[in-house]
Amino acid sequence: MGNCVASGGGTTAVTAAGAGGEDGRRRGRRWKAPREEQLGSVPGRIFSNDGRSRTAAMFTQQGRKGINQDAMLVWDGIGGEEDVVLCGVFDGHGPHGHLVARRVRDALPLRLMSAVRASKAGLDMPAAAWRKAFARAYKAMDKDLRSHSTLDCFCSGSTAVTVLKLGSDLYMANIGDSRAVLGSRDGAAGGMVAVQLTVDLKPDVPSEAERIKKCRGRVFALQDEPEVPRVWLPFDDAPGLAMARAFGDFCLKDYGVISVPEFFHWSLTEKDQFVILASDGVWDVLSNQEAVDIVSSSPSRSKAAKSLVEAANREWKTKYPTSKIDDCAVVCLYLDGKMDHERDSTASMDNISIDEGSVADPNDAQDQEPALTRNFTVRTVAGSAHEKVLAGAADAVVAGAAHDQNWSGLDGVTRVNSLVQLPRFSEEKAIG
Repeated sequence: MGNCVASGGGTTAVTAAGAGGEDGRRRGRRWKAPREEQLGSVPGRIFSNDGRSRTAAMFTQQGRKGINQDAMLVWDGIGGEEDVVLCGVFDGHGPHGHLVARRVRDALPLRLMSAVRASKAGLDMPAAAWRKAFARAYKAMDKDLRSHSTLDCFCSGSTAVTVLKLGSDLYMANIGDSRAVLGSRDGAAGGMVAVQLTVDLKPDVPSEAERIKKCRGRVFALQDEPEVPRVWLPFDDAPGLAMARAFGDFCLKDYGVISVPEFFHWSLTEKDQFVILASDGVWDVLSNQEAVDIVSSSPSRSKAAKSLVEAANREWKTKYPTSKIDDCAVVCLYLDGKMDHERDSTASMDNISIDEGSVADPNDAQDQEPALTRNFTVRTVAGSAHEKVLAGAADAVVAGAAHDQNWSGLDGVTRVNSLVQLPRFSEEKAIG
């Protein structure tokens, strides 16, 4: 297995023992990024429910809180290279969270490719350059949401966990509490080991809480959910955001909530089999090891994501029978690049992406926001001898959608929501 080393600038380098490093120089072939309105017909780009590509499978299921606010993406061959694939899971929250998540799904990959072009180094960059590219893309994405003319992101937002597989390297960026977990073979025992590749960025992480408090935001838990610290405005007991970083949520961006991603690099070995990306609806009820075991035991790779979502739904009913089941979204990326021979050409599409026009080039954006250095450790979870996780895993469930000013994430829900309620001044907000 690998070990984790914290480095400066908010970057976490995750290096596997015996890693082969970079794949060698790629030819500087120019790749013309599609326009946003062309994304639905791009070969290799999959965003449908129960969809699959040549390397990955995905599945999402709506919970019992209203419209499904989860979105997913697999893009084989992004950047014009056959051995490059980008995967992402985006979990929206707040009244317009479903729109924010789908906007990020569509625009963030184009932002990332624009940042790569701006670096003039092509896809064959060292990890430090990829960290800068992801940071620039995430910042540009948030700027796009802030200036959007029709999409209200003042009290709505989205998580984002993205994984770029480039040959034998994984480059990952994460904000919020969606998560990426690696399934790897244990050479000694012969079983599968779960390795958490990203950190859940929640207000209970000490450095996250410190940053928020320095910006006059407040961090505390409600009396009836003492295990869930939330972010609150300095002058109002709202909105009660259960994560420390997110796209959107501009009512809190002056008070410590940021969109700067944590960056991770993993060098693949022959033991590494697949990566699971999933929203917190899965991780609220299943451990990393349980998820890896379910995926590895699936009789069909193309159905593995669906099997995991169905297992999470069963656990919701068992563990929280009086609660409304959260939306669940899963992407399973197989690292050997192989998928089952059968293909389902009739997979049902999810809600169509909204058309906001072309995506602006992020080249005019300033240098990335400074990411804070944060300490963390690799630890073994009690009850799962082989499961290693990075610190920071607290329960959170996405709030359902509503469209009136009396919106409250707690209406009729007995499990924690990512957002509690809208601030009182939201009607008079002015977004610059």
